Amino acid sequence: MSAKNCDNHNRWRSKTIAFRVSPEENEQIERYVQLSGLTKQDYITRRLTHRDIVVQGSPRVFKALRNQLADVLAELQRIETGSCIDDELLDVIEMIAVILGGLKGEEQNE
Repeated sequence: MSAKNCDNHNRWRSKTIAFRVSPEENEQIERYVQLSGLTKQDYITRRLTHRDIVVQGSPRVFKALRNQLADVLAELQRIETGSCIDDELLDVIEMIAVILGGLKGEEQNE
């Protein structure tokens, strides 16, 4: 059982929300959580409440980006020329591009 924690307004998170996903959806959620640098709980809570996900550059985030880019490259190399790229791969590529664009903007602001 996980430890109790508080949200940003010092309210205890005492309710459990659970739902079923397919193995493919679980992999996609795991990728997004890793790329965000947030905990799964914080990531899902922010997405469900339509709040922005702000990715802070850290070694953990850069490692997740590196690993995901390697996976994307391997998948693109596997796909034959002219084959259709699935939507999940395009979503991951788009999220990586958004994160890298944000991190680039963060460096320029400093």
